[in-house]
Amino acid sequence: MTRVIRFNAFDMNCVAHQSPGLWKHPEDQSWRYKDLEYWTELAKLLERGRFDGLFIADVLGTYDVYGASDEAAVRQAAQVPVNDPLLLVSAMALVTEHLGFGVTTGTGFEHPYPFARRISTLDHLTKGRVGWNVVTGYLPAAARNMGQTDQPAHDARYDHADEYLEVLYKLWEGSWEDDAVIRDKARGVFTDPDKVHHIGHDGTHFSVPGIHLSEPSPQRTPVIFQAGASPRGVRFAAENAEAIFTAAPTKAILRENVTTIRRELELAGRDPYAVKIFNLSTVITAATDEEAHAKHAEYLSYGDPEGALTFMSGWMGVDLARYGLDEPVGNVDSNAILSAVAAFQSADPDGREWAVRDIAEWGKIGGIGPRFVGSGARVADALQEWVDETDVDGFNLAYAVTPGSFADFVDHVVPVLTERGAYQPSYAPGTLRNKLLGRGDRLPDEHRGASYRVGGPNSTIIDRPSTLPSSSASVSAQPTRGR
Repeated sequence: MTRVIRFNAFDMNCVAHQSPGLWKHPEDQSWRYKDLEYWTELAKLLERGRFDGLFIADVLGTYDVYGASDEAAVRQAAQVPVNDPLLLVSAMALVTEHLGFGVTTGTGFEHPYPFARRISTLDHLTKGRVGWNVVTGYLPAAARNMGQTDQPAHDARYDHADEYLEVLYKLWEGSWEDDAVIRDKARGVFTDPDKVHHIGHDGTHFSVPGIHLSEPSPQRTPVIFQAGASPRGVRFAAENAEAIFTAAPTKAILRENVTTIRRELELAGRDPYAVKIFNLSTVITAATDEEAHAKHAEYLSYGDPEGALTFMSGWMGVDLARYGLDEPVGNVDSNAILSAVAAFQSADPDGREWAVRDIAEWGKIGGIGPRFVGSGARVADALQEWVDETDVDGFNLAYAVTPGSFADFVDHVVPVLTERGAYQPSYAPGTLRNKLLGRGDRLPDEHRGASYRVGGPNSTIIDRPSTLPSSSASVSAQPTRGR
């Protein structure tokens, strides 16, 4: 039986997301990121192409590792300027019916209580088409601008995120019962107070005693996306995620990553296929192979090596500005760089030793994922081959130019995959969770979040306080202005 491949479009509310320098291309419209019309047009295009969702990345800092400053990032528009991703969603939902929206926010710099309400609001407004990409943060500049000296240690960030999600699950899943809102006009009761519960959370990082401010949304908890690659990150994803993103440049590495993720899911007591795994990839396609390769060469001519090295330095945590472009990668004093480049070189048919210049060339288009270049049929062959050989579920598609790269995929690749039975012929009904996973609109019972429901093993419902705090009793005794 042919396996249906899942696809998200990968974008960001900025100019240069993964392809630095391509904003100069005459067909690129990323500079319109400030215009709501850009996003509504893109949403309609993606729904025409039956994409599962639009995944919107985000950062709360600048890439300032390269050259020990953010000067190059600012000059290259390397994910700066960048606007908030959540504010785009309701407008795009209004012009679509099925497209999902994955939004990125970090757990390190915002309290979970107001965040829970914002996501519930979006889930209501989209009729259940919202996903949340959980990030713990990786840019030191973000921590400094939030009053911290640096990011907390890696595993400590995940410990903090564990409690962050615990609070959210209690609010989303355990505070309001499904039938709490009764709208009884005869009795004058909109909500039954006995079915709205204070969560009484008192933990290491957060104290949240009260109720969730929003009534239950279609999904309650949004679809949880996660992209942790470390052992601690994969364990966190196995306990919480419903979609996991990877960025493996080769089939061998992706196959190993997918195997690890599925094993961790089993260790977490979940079905190893309860999660959809998407690999970062870029597709450059046209009517023929020759046209596609010519387009790829043209795009590369616009790519900017400084922008690429700015991104790579931030992702790898080493300042590549300290090395000449022709410096052999073996001279770079960084295990992260060496392991990443070893992966890149394994994809290089020449098998030669790479220089810093080669890292810049690789990073010009689409970040650190693979590129598929060719006609619609050629790209479809490659995508199916990767799925068959790695057990990945789908791809998170970055763009070279926007919306052109997505339009080309819709026009040239989608018809081929559809004809082969490898692409969804229509959207499934219901929420994003049901469309993506086919198991209903709410979290399955075996998911960690479900255990916080009323009556669940981790439910921590407390009795409603019988009186208000004593400080409120004096309100009526205050003098009235002007009397």
